[in-house]
Amino acid sequence: MRPLTEQDIRSSFINCSKGEAKRLAVPRDLGERPWADLDFLGWRDPGAPDRSHLVTERDGRLVGVALRFQPARRGFLHRSMCSLCLTTHPRGGVSLMTARKAGAAGREGNSVGAYMCTDLACSLYLRGLKVPESGGRFEESLTLEEQIARTRGRLFAFLDALRA
Repeated sequence: MRPLTEQDIRSSFINCSKGEAKRLAVPRDLGERPWADLDFLGWRDPGAPDRSHLVTERDGRLVGVALRFQPARRGFLHRSMCSLCLTTHPRGGVSLMTARKAGAAGREGNSVGAYMCTDLACSLYLRGLKVPESGGRFEESLTLEEQIARTRGRLFAFLDALRA
């Protein structure tokens, strides 16, 4: 992914108003991100524990979405798998991320959801640059490039559902 600026990020959102995009918290460490290893930029909003944001490049255009999720509850023991990168995590490591649909459907309250790594670090898990806490990745026969293509395909399917 190419390095992004704050303006790139704010102008990319498809499921929130320009005012909402202007007010959302953008990561302060954009200059330190491992852009060459990212398929999308994902981050949690430090001021709102139930909100995250994701921006990716598709067909030469940036697409950003605002996400909501339910923070993990204590004592809930199980493993979950991210539907994008297929990384497993213990409790709280995967969350159902929901996004309001774009346009009139979103204004009517319609949304789409997918189970994703709560920290949105799918790209780093795929490449072995980050290891999940007592979770893991299955040994696959696919090449890294094929795994990346699969993850991007699943992400794009999620984004397509937001516009449908």
